[in-house]
Amino acid sequence: MEDTEVIQRIINKDKDALYLLYDKYSGALFGIILRICQNQMLAEDVLQETFVKIWEKMGSYNPDKGRFYTWAYRIAKNTALNAVRKTDKLIQNEDLGVLKDKNTMESEVDLQKLNGAISQLEPHHQEAISLVYFRGYTHREANEEMGVPLGTFKSYIRQALQLLRESYKIGIVLFWWVTEVIG
Repeated sequence: MEDTEVIQRIINKDKDALYLLYDKYSGALFGIILRICQNQMLAEDVLQETFVKIWEKMGSYNPDKGRFYTWAYRIAKNTALNAVRKTDKLIQNEDLGVLKDKNTMESEVDLQKLNGAISQLEPHHQEAISLVYFRGYTHREANEEMGVPLGTFKSYIRQALQLLRESYKIGIVLFWWVTEVIG
């Protein structure tokens, strides 16, 4: 089903159409949101808030001004930035330095571990993960970018996530969840 038809159904308040858009775009949007929030729970909340805004504002989407994904991307990005600003509480630590929150050090360590685990993947797996989770491509756009069939691309994602689960056990449940949602 084409996006234009689904969008019209959403304008007419068809909730099933929103689920179709969620299935198609939630993975790519979640990757962007997570990169901004750097906190899984906050990112999940922001993704939900993003789709509520899409539902409420669909009447303002103008296909003549750009693709739906670009419009949804802007909503997701702005919602994530606003959420990060709201939770930006400064905390003084023992060495009199200032952290944004108590979890800053732990999340940086986790991101370093995750980046290390990703760097150990084969190049095609790294590229697949990067396109979908960090650059915001849909599976269809990413497989075209890589020049491989869609089924092959989805296999790359699943294989990469399996390898990441094995080498980086903490936090990878998030990536597995995103794959299940869009897979």
